[in-house]
Amino acid sequence: MRQSHSPADRAPEPGGASAEGLASTSPVPPDVAGARALRGVRLGAVAAVAALLVVAQRAGVFETFGEPARIKQALVELGPWGYVAFVAAYAALQPFGVPGTVFIVAAPLIWPWPTAFALSMAGTMAASVVGFSFARFVARDWVARRVPARFRAYDEALEKRAWLTVFVLRLVFWMPPMLHVFFGVSRVPFWTHFWGSLAGYVLPLLATAYFGPKVFDFLRGAPPAVWVGMGAMTVAIALVLFLAQRSKRGAGRSAM
Repeated sequence: MRQSHSPADRAPEPGGASAEGLASTSPVPPDVAGARALRGVRLGAVAAVAALLVVAQRAGVFETFGEPARIKQALVELGPWGYVAFVAAYAALQPFGVPGTVFIVAAPLIWPWPTAFALSMAGTMAASVVGFSFARFVARDWVARRVPARFRAYDEALEKRAWLTVFVLRLVFWMPPMLHVFFGVSRVPFWTHFWGSLAGYVLPLLATAYFGPKVFDFLRGAPPAVWVGMGAMTVAIALVLFLAQRSKRGAGRSAM
């Protein structure tokens, strides 16, 4: 007898496939999988930073490093772990608003200048990498809108002379968080940023570590006339820069 077959028992025709089969066997496109993985990395990084900040706040790190007078006592009490605490606090706090000068000025007042220089360099580089990576991999779109115009003017220079531009900007501006962000949202490669920043930091950090305590002692014992002279010089320099900027803007408007 001739057997009848139901549609479910029939073998699929050559070259044909059911919708259910396609849905179950079709691979996820690489770009979709990459986007999902990147989203997961971003969420994980945000959670890690948030957790780190919460722990630091609970432990009183913000209060300690917000008052230079308390830094020395806190780090000396930690013994050898003070080195680790210094670099970790620097890397975690500086990219998110705590001034880096608090750390690099405090370091030579706590340790001998070679140790202070090494720790300042390690902390500054760690903070730069954290700020750069946060801007590039975690919150690129959000931070890109907040980069100051004075840094945007260097976009073209970064495309033509990336390493040299990073070196000069680090040498002049040091480590403001917005400069970390600017490099992160730019097209400069990570390792170009790393080595250019390292070279740019050497001179200012070395000078601060070596001369910092001497300058501090000099200023602490300086007579009032020195302070008055320094204040007048600061005001004069600020006035000259203001007038030069105003003249530059006026020239730019007249040329339009």
